[in-house]
Amino acid sequence: MDEPSLRFLADESCDFAVVRALRAAGCDVFAVSEVMQRSVDRELIERAAHERRILLTEDKDFGWLVYVSHADSTGVILIRYPGNARAHLVQAMIQLVQKHSHALMGSFVVVQPGHIRISSRPNSREQ
Repeated sequence: MDEPSLRFLADESCDFAVVRALRAAGCDVFAVSEVMQRSVDRELIERAAHERRILLTEDKDFGWLVYVSHADSTGVILIRYPGNARAHLVQAMIQLVQKHSHALMGSFVVVQPGHIRISSRPNSREQ
C-alpha cells in the first residue's frame, strides 16, 4: 500500500471480505461487527472522526449525516455494489486504496461497479 497509515472503521453493513482484504494489505481496520451489534450511526461517525478513521459502510444514511446533518468526519466510503457484482468488490476496494489513498481523508467516496466518485466535504477533518 502507498499509505499504510490509513485507518478505517467498518460498520456492520460493510462486507467483511473488504475488512479482511484491507487488513491483509496492511491497513488498520476496526470492524464494529467484531465488538458490538446494533450500533448507532451518529456514534460511529463520531468515533471514526475521533480516532481519525475513514468510515467504510454500505448504509446510505451516512450520506444524510454528512451532508444534511453536517456530522464531522475524517471521511466516508459508501460501497454501492449489487449482488451480481460482489465478486469484484474486494479488488475494487484494494485498487481504491492503492490509487487514491491521498484523496480519501476528508472525502465522501461512493464506490460502484466501474465507477468511483470522490467528493470533498466542507466539514472534513483533513490534516
